[in-house]
Amino acid sequence: MNTAPHQGRIWPTVESIPVSAVTDKPPGHLGPVRTEDVAGAVGTGRDTTGGAGAATGVGTAGARGAGARANPAAELGFSGDPEQRGDPDDDMLHAQRVWDGSLAANRLDEAGVAAERQRVATADVTASVSLIVDGRPEDVRASIESVLEHTGAHVLALDLGDVDGSGEVLHELALRHPDRITEWRVAETPHWRGGSATWGACRAKLLHLDTSEVHVLMDTSIVLSGDALTPLVAAVADGAVAAGWHGLERPADGLERPPIGTGWHEAGPGRVRALRGDLMAVRRSAAIGALPEDARDGENADLEFSLALKGELVVPSDRLPVRRLRDHEAPQG
Repeated sequence: MNTAPHQGRIWPTVESIPVSAVTDKPPGHLGPVRTEDVAGAVGTGRDTTGGAGAATGVGTAGARGAGARANPAAELGFSGDPEQRGDPDDDMLHAQRVWDGSLAANRLDEAGVAAERQRVATADVTASVSLIVDGRPEDVRASIESVLEHTGAHVLALDLGDVDGSGEVLHELALRHPDRITEWRVAETPHWRGGSATWGACRAKLLHLDTSEVHVLMDTSIVLSGDALTPLVAAVADGAVAAGWHGLERPADGLERPPIGTGWHEAGPGRVRALRGDLMAVRRSAAIGALPEDARDGENADLEFSLALKGELVVPSDRLPVRRLRDHEAPQG
């Protein structure tokens, strides 16, 4: 049974969706924001879809992301020879293998313990995943179902004009999972597809409709293959103002705030200057007022948003179980 009376209703515009007058709440179970200056923080420059690092101490739950690695055995503590060559009767080699196996088991145990600690630490922190639905119904289904399968977060989804039937897919999922999905549908189509609904207005509406402590921006081109949200929420609970899948570093030109979209490069893991909004968890109380509500589409608006946040921005040190289905025509953030 549909428990939300607005679910299924089609509003004329994004602006017409009513919002409670009280939109900001106390931080609840979140720790205080670390406010040290991050403008001079430098990431590793590695691709944040993978890579190692321990700058933040933030791990991941079930981190088994895709991607080729030269020697995964070495990463788990083995001696570094991918084929483990040598004389099988060599006592020293046997001892090394036993030692390597023990180290690998210990590290796996530590990873599991760290993931469980994160889940326990964030168990009382409320988080919602916000999605703008603007077409590609197969992506919408895969993205939402991955959140339902791998996390306990609530889904807040705003459909714009039922492009290609994506609104009907959202409505079907919302009816099937009324306790996990809240939908809003409008007749307006997206600005980046020739309509009048802008990225800033949509993102601001979802932010103000949310009542969670942590607001997660996610693109419908993103699919989770594991619990990628707990590490992000854990980083926020630990003091970051926001944590994301992709970090960015400013150009080496000495400018405190270089022009948006000029020379920024991938950065992280660790503290970063800015975050992309394809998958980003942010303190909701800090996001209100920082989000660029006048942005027409998401291209670079997510970058501008993260630059306006006051506090530390981080990319988790471990690989997140996330994959991108495809590049959408206009970045949504």
